[in-house]
Order: sequence, then C-alpha cells, then structure tokens
Amino acid sequence: MRQGAGALSEQALAEIRALPARFPEIRSAVMPALDLAQEELGYLTPAAMAQVAGALDLDPGYVEGVATFYTLFHLQPVGRHHFYVCTNLSCALRGAHDISSHLLAQTGVSRFGEVSQDGLFSVEEVECLGACEYAPMLRYQHAYQYDLTPAKIDALVQAARREGAQPAAVAPPPSGTVPVPMVGPSEQGTPAPPQVARPRRRRSAGTRQEKSHG
Repeated sequence: MRQGAGALSEQALAEIRALPARFPEIRSAVMPALDLAQEELGYLTPAAMAQVAGALDLDPGYVEGVATFYTLFHLQPVGRHHFYVCTNLSCALRGAHDISSHLLAQTGVSRFGEVSQDGLFSVEEVECLGACEYAPMLRYQHAYQYDLTPAKIDALVQAARREGAQPAAVAPPPSGTVPVPMVGPSEQGTPAPPQVARPRRRRSAGTRQEKSHG
C-alpha cells in the first residue's frame, strides 16, 4: 500500500523491527527492511530510510548507502506498474532492445526512468536478472516474464490498464511467468531461475551482485 506521505506506518515499522531475529547479522535485515518500506510507499524517501535505520538501530548513512547501491531500490517515484527489462548480452542477442522499444511505446513512456503521464507505468533498463535461459525477459510484480514477444508485452500492459491504479499482484501468474523465488525453487514444479540478485548499479567500480550474466 502506498502511503504517499513519505513516512512509514506503524505496521510496517513493526514488521521491520521483527526482521533481525531472522538473520545472524543485523545488517542482513537492511535489504528486506527497505523492501518493506518501498512496498508501502512506492519508493524510498529520506524519512523512510531514517525510520528503517532507527527501527534496526543502525547508522542512517549505512542504510542510505544500501538503498543507493542497488537499482531495485527507488529514490524517486515510479509508476504503479514498474517493469525491469534486462538488456544484458543474452537478452540483447535475443531481441531485448526491440522488446524494450515496444514496451516503452505501449506504456506511453518515452524513455527509461520516466513515469507515464497517467502515473501507471515506468520502465527501467537493467543489466542482469540472472535468468539468461529465459531471454528475453523482464521482472514485473515480483515475477519473471520470460521468452518475451510483442504479444506478451501487449497482454501485460493491457492487464495493467484494466486494473487501473491497483498493482497487478493478486491474480495467478499467467503462462510464460516464473515467480521470483525468495528462498528456493518453485513449489509448483516449474523450473525456476536462481534467486534474484539485484541488478548492478552502472558505475565503474565493481558491485556486490551475486550473478552478472543474462
């Protein structure tokens, strides 16, 4: 749920305070905590990052550093339906750039990082989602959409438009979808890609991404 005010609800803070008990090191709880904050607000505000730091009893600078390092964390508003499109080598060789252009056109977004005028859509180019065997692919609503075609893109966008301002996260995943695994392989027996490492930040220094292919 998006609060829109920039600060986290007490319910979200309670969930964040409960996270350290699940990890051997408290800093391991920072990324899940930021995920919870972004899920509620839509993006990470300075106030929310400060609240995360306070809830975990960590230095605010460290929490902000994690948030700014990974591109799956957003410091500016994004569309209610946000697409992460892989354009790394495997996906590029299988038409990712054409898929990206088609997605931009269908959502009314003129370039990566822009939000459509109706506030529904935004599209982000990422270097790798660790699922080269599914190329071309993208991540949307916590699930992989793979073996993409213009027709599949059209179906995704049309479904999002039908739902209007509500995120498309309730319906069962359609054919051609791989849920992003949180802790292990798909329980439905569907071949699942490896656990997602956050896309690399585009900078000259190396990143902490677990996998960098695809």
